[in-house]
Amino acid sequence: MSIGNSPEDDRPSARDEQPPIGRVLQQARIAAGLTVDEVSATTRVRVPILQAIEHEDFSRSGGDVYARGHIRMIARAVGLDPDPLVEQYDSEHGGRPAPTPAAPLFEAERIRPEPRRPNWTAAMVAAIVAVVGFVGFTLFSGGDEGGDHGPVAKGPEAERSASSSTGPSKGRTGAPAPVPSESAIAGAPADKVTVKLTVVNNRSWIQAKSATGKQIFDGTLNKGQTKTFQDDRRIDLILGNAGAIELFVNGKKIEDDFRPGQVERVSYTKGDPEAG
Repeated sequence: MSIGNSPEDDRPSARDEQPPIGRVLQQARIAAGLTVDEVSATTRVRVPILQAIEHEDFSRSGGDVYARGHIRMIARAVGLDPDPLVEQYDSEHGGRPAPTPAAPLFEAERIRPEPRRPNWTAAMVAAIVAVVGFVGFTLFSGGDEGGDHGPVAKGPEAERSASSSTGPSKGRTGAPAPVPSESAIAGAPADKVTVKLTVVNNRSWIQAKSATGKQIFDGTLNKGQTKTFQDDRRIDLILGNAGAIELFVNGKKIEDDFRPGQVERVSYTKGDPEAG
């Protein structure tokens, strides 16, 4: 009779019986007849990161958030359900972390600076210069009171008021109506930050959080799919395949140098997204 642990103590636990995540992904890829390069082209995950994950090395992913995103994209590419693998990753790495503030997750990320506060002194000086110039122009133009008066330039509000009060005139041919800007088309409310994104190529994993750190969305969008996020203060985004996304912030299209397969972390607040 042996003294010590019973035979039941020597049985492997359920966690020990689970095959490693990297091995599961690698075997599924091989079974699907795919190479590492083919999976990389489909998921936009770089080859070195793919190879590291298949060898159970998640350090090259840049953090738990990106590791989960990589696992999801690779699993779908090789025909697996990503949810059990993500749950296994969480159980092996301490679970899903608490929401992080708007700070860099790793050195390779490019952080968008918060818009600078308006320079009220410069704005006041500009206003004074504008008023002085307007007064000077008015005095100069009013010197020739005896001559013929030319047409008076009107702003859009004045033109609309005149049109509504007098009605349409058959003898007048006015200038064509101005083309509305992208901001006017979007109609984003000024008291909130509104972010609208559309996947225009391939697909992209996206995570969105509010200013308080509350998660608004975490998932993968395919080509043609659109999501709109809104908050009173700020929207924080992580774009897993930034080059595939068309981004509008507060009704204005963001023209940035995002590249396919690049992971971008950006934050936007109310007002002009290009300010500051």
